[in-house]
Amino acid sequence: MVLKDRMLFPLPLRAACSLLAWFCLYKWFCHRYRHRNLEWSCRLVTLTHGILATCLSAYIGFIDGPWPLSHPGSPNTTLQVHGLCLSLGYFIFDLCWCVYFQTEGALMLAHHLVSIVGIATSLALGESGADVNAVIFGSEITNPLLQARWFLKELGRYHTFTGDLVDFLFVVLFTGVRIGVGAWLMYCELASPRPRWFIKLGGVVMYVVSWVFMLSICRFARRKSIRKYQAWRSRRSRELGWKTNGHLKGH
Repeated sequence: MVLKDRMLFPLPLRAACSLLAWFCLYKWFCHRYRHRNLEWSCRLVTLTHGILATCLSAYIGFIDGPWPLSHPGSPNTTLQVHGLCLSLGYFIFDLCWCVYFQTEGALMLAHHLVSIVGIATSLALGESGADVNAVIFGSEITNPLLQARWFLKELGRYHTFTGDLVDFLFVVLFTGVRIGVGAWLMYCELASPRPRWFIKLGGVVMYVVSWVFMLSICRFARRKSIRKYQAWRSRRSRELGWKTNGHLKGH
């Protein structure tokens, strides 16, 4: 069902309700985990949004439609509006939290600002919800893994098989979805005459931000692979040394 123009007016109220809901969830986490630091509660909010936004945007894109690769710039549907308002409130909350506590760098803040402007623009225009929803899906599908990595570090369980698996899945998903599928989506967006030029510009900016993140991820993956290889060689050398010493003693 295509969104009617009369639904445009309550959108600021919906976004405000979403912001309030995320803030209340954060305060509840702060109370529930008061023995933890405040970032623990904020990360739980981020994890919750990542799971909800991924599931909802996947349902919208793959089942409810329209398909973003073939219908960029199409009028927003009711479900798309719900999903965009949900994420808009979260991004405003998280941006304010990051600025207040100064926990993130300029790149992450820019990512949040572009997300907020892009979602708000789509809601105000009543179109391109399919495109923006697809960007949210690509951005949030790796978020639960990123938060799981942080929690594993906090619990002292990062340097385990679970930590290695989380890192591996994160790199694979980020490369395949955000870079690979993201390039395909950007091509369809730029090739279509329907989306407004500033919507296209926002898509390009988000893709460039993804590549900046990708470069950092590549450096991280390279360092971790080298450390793992060196640790394996050291362990292998010790094992060979023990076997050789045992053989010499046997003679």
